[in-house]
Amino acid sequence: MRLWLWAWMLVFVAAAPAAAEVPQGPERLFTGRDLFSLEVAADPQISPDGRQIAYVRRSGDIMTDRFRPTIWLIDTATGRQVPLAAGPGAHSQPRWSPAGDRIAYVSSAEGGTPQLFVRWMESGEAVRITGLPDSPGSLAWSPDGRQIAYTMFVPDEGQRLGSASQPRPEGAQWAPPLEVITAVTYRADGQGYLKPGYEQIFVVSAEGGAPRQLSYGPYNNDGQVSWAPDGRTLYFSANRSDTWERDGNNSEVYALDIATHRITALTTRDGPDASPIVSPDGRSIAYLGFDDQRRGYENARLYVMDRDGSNGRSLTDSLDRSIDSAVWAADGRGIYVSYEDHGTITVARVGLDGSRRTVVERLTGSSLDRPYAGGEFSVSRDGALAVTRGTATRPSDVVLVRGGQSRQLTRLNDEMLGGKALGEVRRIETSSSFDQRPIEAWLTLPANYTEGQRYPLILEIHGGPFAAYGPSFSTDNQLYAAAGYAVLSVNPRGSTSYGEAFANLIHHAYPGNDYDDLMSAVDAVIAQGVVDPERLFVTGGSGGGVLTSWIVGKTNRFRAAATQKPVIDWASFVLTADNPSFFSRYWFGEYPWEDPQAFWQRSPLSLVGNVQTPTLVVVGSEDYRTPVSESEQYYTALQLRGVPTALVKVPGASHGGLAARPSQSAAKASAILAWFQRYRDTPWRPATAAP
Repeated sequence: MRLWLWAWMLVFVAAAPAAAEVPQGPERLFTGRDLFSLEVAADPQISPDGRQIAYVRRSGDIMTDRFRPTIWLIDTATGRQVPLAAGPGAHSQPRWSPAGDRIAYVSSAEGGTPQLFVRWMESGEAVRITGLPDSPGSLAWSPDGRQIAYTMFVPDEGQRLGSASQPRPEGAQWAPPLEVITAVTYRADGQGYLKPGYEQIFVVSAEGGAPRQLSYGPYNNDGQVSWAPDGRTLYFSANRSDTWERDGNNSEVYALDIATHRITALTTRDGPDASPIVSPDGRSIAYLGFDDQRRGYENARLYVMDRDGSNGRSLTDSLDRSIDSAVWAADGRGIYVSYEDHGTITVARVGLDGSRRTVVERLTGSSLDRPYAGGEFSVSRDGALAVTRGTATRPSDVVLVRGGQSRQLTRLNDEMLGGKALGEVRRIETSSSFDQRPIEAWLTLPANYTEGQRYPLILEIHGGPFAAYGPSFSTDNQLYAAAGYAVLSVNPRGSTSYGEAFANLIHHAYPGNDYDDLMSAVDAVIAQGVVDPERLFVTGGSGGGVLTSWIVGKTNRFRAAATQKPVIDWASFVLTADNPSFFSRYWFGEYPWEDPQAFWQRSPLSLVGNVQTPTLVVVGSEDYRTPVSESEQYYTALQLRGVPTALVKVPGASHGGLAARPSQSAAKASAILAWFQRYRDTPWRPATAAP
């Protein structure tokens, strides 16, 4: 039987009682089946008057094996919530009209392509106002509430080479026509092979009618759209240079005259300028960006300029953190921003003089499988905030922040998770053995933890590599904890949320001394007496898959490993991944043919001759970020060396969607646990030296 199918069966079989057994009570441990019962809050949008919050509620559906998004409405005074768009289909992107009397959103309620809907709050009636060939995004109401701007993909024919030599006879079954690819980036993770065409900006009446296309040309004019208060100009960001395909990190802020379709660049520097938002009085534009130093990581800073592009200045030079999003305060005297800090999200108000006041901390996001930092917020006219916040034992809920006080408005998982024995999460700080630099980590204890007892440890490494773990809910970690493992989530050098210098310690040096940081964190939890030093395991995905493969090439201290969606050979990766113009230029500074040794020295494949650790290889069958060929070549190399291995492919899964479907998320964790269980009590060592 194939390993992936066997693992899938284990998800339910392992947690189910034997046929002859009678259950003595509810299951107290967290199981794979529980993933179908989870819910998480995302995209909270507070009404202009602060009285209501619309949010996206993602709920597991055991019949469709999907997390289905619906839109719910919360009364901020009473906490009462009602569904706004929760019927068949997927519903997302709720956006309040300026007067708060309507909500626009995107829905597939009528089947087919998702469309733009508007709901009138007084009557409760919702009307589809578009019949689009593709899904709209980046919804933005005009200041007078009469129009809605959005972005949408517009296909074109692409290039053709030659033609059929003979016309096809009627009824003949010929092969499909040739596919001619001319784009630098011709496939994308989660989308597959890209159709020729570009994202363009449209506007449509809020009461329905024919949309009007405003932008044209061979450029992707996507991302956030912002209206001028007079309704005559739209501001957006895009890379409209002639070299945009090979220099993708050089976007500018543009002004689009709605009447004439004229587009004017307002920024010119080398580097990304993005996410423009117009001040309430229309005199200033705030945006995010940085000067491109060709480094792997840069902090995005908050800038403000006059509406004609002059007098641009940074407001956050003194903040050594990267700004994720920004919203003008209604009084125009400040801007609310969010940024990662020590593994969670903080929202602060930044004054036009650069002053900064923290408004709320410890936001969490909507990812579930691993404890990544994240979080979202919106602001009402009176300064009240709707934010997403959870804990290490609860996914994100909706929280209202008003007058310095926080009030949790939803408790989506309390009933289900309240009856579960979950792993407690403790913060750990240690010093790197390489340079004594502080390293932060979180230790998830086994669900059945007893003080003084030592437990097997799973070192679980985040991807990115420019990303961060935090004290957020994680289904993977809780499934591991339910199986009796302690789980260590570390933010080694290169992680975000600790400043620009810390992240760039791995610039052109990854993997490298991040290995020392990870081993130091493992040694720290061993020293605390929680972990059995003879029963260590390691796993991680993407960048964590790179480091997992690197670790087993450097040490034999782990009994087994599971490398998930890794990069194994940097030279093959940079030419087959879905962003070829970025990886070589920023992570190496050269192309593989210019310095092949640099690529080889940092490739886990260069260390495969040292590997003795039994290593499982896991990848989605439609991964276009770290392509399947990376995992397959590592699996084959291990097989040729006689190292115990197996290749697990997750059918239909992309890189970012490896855990998108509850059954596959549970099956993947179960397969990893099954692999570790083989070596948990009896370590494997080769009888003879590997060839």
